[in-house]
Amino acid sequence: MAATAFASGFKAKPLTHHPAIPACQPIARLHSVTKRYGQVTALDNMSLSLYPGEVVALLGPNGAGKTTAVRLLLGLIAPDNGSVRVMGGNPRDAETRTRIGAMLQVTRVPETLRVREHIDLFRSYYPNPLPAPEVIRIARLKGIEDTYYGKLSGGQKQRVLFGLSLVGNPGLVFLDEPTVGMDIESRRALWDQIRELAAQGKTILLTTHYLEEADALASRIVVIGKGRILAEGTPGEIKRHAAGRRIRCVTELDADYIRGLPSVLSVDRDRDAIVISATEAERVVYELMRNDPVLRDLEVSAPGLEDAFLALTNSDEN
Repeated sequence: MAATAFASGFKAKPLTHHPAIPACQPIARLHSVTKRYGQVTALDNMSLSLYPGEVVALLGPNGAGKTTAVRLLLGLIAPDNGSVRVMGGNPRDAETRTRIGAMLQVTRVPETLRVREHIDLFRSYYPNPLPAPEVIRIARLKGIEDTYYGKLSGGQKQRVLFGLSLVGNPGLVFLDEPTVGMDIESRRALWDQIRELAAQGKTILLTTHYLEEADALASRIVVIGKGRILAEGTPGEIKRHAAGRRIRCVTELDADYIRGLPSVLSVDRDRDAIVISATEAERVVYELMRNDPVLRDLEVSAPGLEDAFLALTNSDEN
């Protein structure tokens, strides 16, 4: 895994061709895959293809099947039904594994080795590794090469693991929560490196709980729930699954009164403010201003990725 030692009542429409998907052969594919753990079905006849140069964000609530999908593509487990292919081969074959990199949350590396020693060790696992200076540049490790891994901050450790996932110069990279523990500057810098990798034609499969990260990086988002794909498309297309617009304001009006206004879908409290989702935002704003002379801090915005994600996954639960 490179940071491993191996070298609401709507349904998503199935895609035949999609502008977010390049018209070329997939670099990795799950085809009609079912995977069960005892009585639990983790993936239910799921198909997913990844293409060169894509950053694909795989999103879903806990237990949706994300980890199982990644483990299948890494060759760590085999499907009960269906097939898994990576770069034309079986991901469980050693030769295929040398062309895959992964940065996983379960990764553990010795804390008593220096950063440079980790890089040299991982380079020894691959037939054609990247030069160590290039790994240091990509992962922004300059200045900490001689620091023991155990002495690094959480964000620095994440950068080391990111670098180790790239040591073998993989064509397919799995990044699981890659920016956990990073400050804003480091997170944005890593985003730039991910974009650079995609521009080089590498395929990135990203799992993250930071929906802002998925929105900023992904050329395609795949939302899964209960082992099935609920929706996939560009970030803009996924956002359109969220109904209405978002109104945030501080008001003296009662929440129950606001819920009764025409076109209001939901009303929630955010500290001292009220957050309203409505299909006709202008009409609601008019009523708010007409009935509350001290209305303030009014904001109206289009639905974001979080709104769409919640709409999709809540619909799947109902």
